[in-house]
Order: sequence, then structure tokens, then C-alpha cells
Amino acid sequence: MNPETALPWRGGWYSRAHTLPSPHCDARPEGAAVDLLVVHSISLPPGQYGGADVAALFLGTLDCGAHPYYEQLRGLRVSAHFFIRRDGALLQFVDCEQRAWHAGVSHYRGRSQCNDDSIGIELEGLEGEAFEPAQYAALAELARALALRYPIAHVAGHEHIAPGRKADPGPGFDWARFAKLLCLPHMRLPVR
Repeated sequence: MNPETALPWRGGWYSRAHTLPSPHCDARPEGAAVDLLVVHSISLPPGQYGGADVAALFLGTLDCGAHPYYEQLRGLRVSAHFFIRRDGALLQFVDCEQRAWHAGVSHYRGRSQCNDDSIGIELEGLEGEAFEPAQYAALAELARALALRYPIAHVAGHEHIAPGRKADPGPGFDWARFAKLLCLPHMRLPVR
């Protein structure tokens, strides 16, 4: 076995994810310590799962004429580092060494501009709806791998870093279940 392919990382790319490099990213500020994971939820169209439209949004190729909801997304330049489908399949859009554009106006653990020092992970889902066991398992495995590579100390939802503006992943995300699967007691998770 080639030792290079056995490693879980190729630079900031996680080898266990299917890679689809997004143009919607840029350099992190000098000295940024990646210590925050931000959990989001998304589905396009809202409430519909399994299609290619979330990936198209992050890649900048979404056909905004394909669905009435998409008109409000026209011109939007957004990305996340990772996307976890309902079946647990993992896609990566942005090198973890780069800044993805997932948090927007945000503030957490005494700092603003959470994109600067966070990794954004989107779960295929809708705010308030339950997530699948395969997604929790994939998220926990990914978070553990990230914690071995980066000084991750905090995990929060988009709703925690942009309260009043964002509500995902919402009450359907079971933080206690995730904490139990994560098995990393040093990480601070939001209290519900």
C-alpha cells in the first residue's frame, strides 16, 4: 500500500471525502488558528434531498431558473468546506487551509468574522427537521479527524454564531447525540 494514499489528509484536503473544488474561497488571515467547527444545514430546493443543486450552489454553477426559490440565490457566492448527505456521503469543496464563505456576519467565543478561523460543515437537511444516523456518524468521524489536524476547541451551529440572522441546523439537530459520538470532551459544544 502506498503510504501517501493511507494518510487521511492531502494538505487541507480530507482523503475520505469526494472533492469538488469551489472557486468561492480565499486565503485565511495570517496567524488564523482554525479552532471552530460550524455546523449548518441546507437543502435545495428546501426540504428536497439527494439532488446536485447544493453542490452546484457551492461551485457557482446553480441554474437559478431551475426552481422559483433559486431566484433569491442569483449572484450568491457561498461555500462550505464540507457537505454531508443524508446517507453520510462526504463531499469537500474548500481546502481546510483556505477560508470558505459559510458564516457571513458572525461572532463567537469573543471573535467576529468566524469564516477566518472556522471550518464550515453543511448537513443535508432543513432547519428543525431531524438528521439521519449516518450524518451524525460521518460528522463525528470528520470532527475527530479535523481535531487531530487543527486546534479545534469549539463546535457551534450557524444559529449560535449568527443569532437572529440564521437558525440552522435548528432544534432537529441533537447536540447531546453528537457529543456522545464525538467522544472528545475537550471540545466545547453549545448547550441547548
